[in-house]
Amino acid sequence: MHPTPNDVARRSFLTQSFAGIGGIALASLMGDNQAYGDSTVAGHPWPAIPGLPHFAPKAKRIVHLCMAGGPSHLESLDPKPELDRIDGQPFPASFTAGQQLAQLQNTELKARKSFCKFKKWGESEIEMSELFPHTGKWADEICVIRSMTTEQINHDTAHAFMNTGSIIKGRPCMGSWMLYGLGAETSDLPGYVVMTSSGPGAQPVSARQWSAGVLPSRYQGIAFQSSGAPVHYIGNPDGVCQSTQRQVIDEVQRLNGLLTERHWDPEIDTRIAQYEMAFKMQAAVPELTDMTTESQATLDAYGVKSPGDGTYASNCLLARRLLQRGVRFVQLYHRGWDHHGNLIPNFTTSAKATDQPTAALLADLKRSGMLEDTLVLWGGEFGRTPMAQGSGRDHHINAFSLWMAGGGVKGGTVYGATDELGYNAVEDVVTVHDLHATMLHLFGVDHERLSARFQGLDLRLTGVEPARVVREIMA
Repeated sequence: MHPTPNDVARRSFLTQSFAGIGGIALASLMGDNQAYGDSTVAGHPWPAIPGLPHFAPKAKRIVHLCMAGGPSHLESLDPKPELDRIDGQPFPASFTAGQQLAQLQNTELKARKSFCKFKKWGESEIEMSELFPHTGKWADEICVIRSMTTEQINHDTAHAFMNTGSIIKGRPCMGSWMLYGLGAETSDLPGYVVMTSSGPGAQPVSARQWSAGVLPSRYQGIAFQSSGAPVHYIGNPDGVCQSTQRQVIDEVQRLNGLLTERHWDPEIDTRIAQYEMAFKMQAAVPELTDMTTESQATLDAYGVKSPGDGTYASNCLLARRLLQRGVRFVQLYHRGWDHHGNLIPNFTTSAKATDQPTAALLADLKRSGMLEDTLVLWGGEFGRTPMAQGSGRDHHINAFSLWMAGGGVKGGTVYGATDELGYNAVEDVVTVHDLHATMLHLFGVDHERLSARFQGLDLRLTGVEPARVVREIMA
């Protein structure tokens, strides 16, 4: 029902008046926001769409711990004794015949065993790598999915598929869908925040991974700087006081309001909302990043040596503070898992950099009572091959692992399985669309009913192919 943003000319009015006059009357009865399909409510930039959630949610907020680059499931969450046994031998051709490989195509394929040991953790005795001792202690809160598959074998498109359910540019990411459908509980911080850190094997991550796509741009993720001030120009320049700044904002808003009355465009509404948000963030962000209120014991638990130093540990601590302040979706990218070579030292380094902060975040959420309704998702965009690529492993799409915790997830469980060599997901296979459908279900959203009309199509996060809610992993 969005009107075409053109001024009304005499000829176009006569052409469209057959149905247009009735539409104008209907719009006046429904009110402007409903007629435009706009969910903006005065004084609150992040309201939910009317009618959402569709049913009682188990999760209210989410933190996505994205291990960018594709961590090897064979060194993290999926032990394979048979792969260890045939280490160095030719990899069975029956597994790879006709299969898509990234950089190992037309090369001699040899099995590569895991370089680390696995251990049974917690009362649930979930097997996880000994390289994640802190996370392992939370095994009874975690659900490990060992049967993930994806469709994209290169980093950028695989990230896009994991985030948006599509490789087509302009599709909204899952954080934007969450914010668009469910809103957030904050009015002085963005509802969707992204931060990045890096380690060995760092791949670039493009900003389209947190784009709102065809949704109004107010729903896109806001990338905070990981080191130094998280937001540029958060303070006023010398000689500009808060009251003067308020006057400038009010006048800009008035002019934008005049424009939107004459020439409706959702991006004008976005501009109005973002000016107001920016003004409120001038007070909210300094308080958010003031870590003097955190005890030394908390900093030590996360492994933070200097808050705001750009590390994954510092980002995890800031993520907890964002979630506490009503941010709906927090996404932390650790760019350090693309291990085509030097697997042993580089994987070990990345595991050490992320293990303790991840466990500390779980502990903080649990201690505050927030874990119960905060969904935590840990994983990458794909897995790695059970065949060697020099001193590392290649990209792999047929099988990888991730884990979820909190937010209505059944802890202490393992779902799905791969074959004896970790090459194919063979039991209770979970696609990326299945994962998205399940996440939305935990938030009380029917994935088939959350859509946005674009060029005659009803776009959804889960696309048009069948997607199932994996109810077996729910508490």
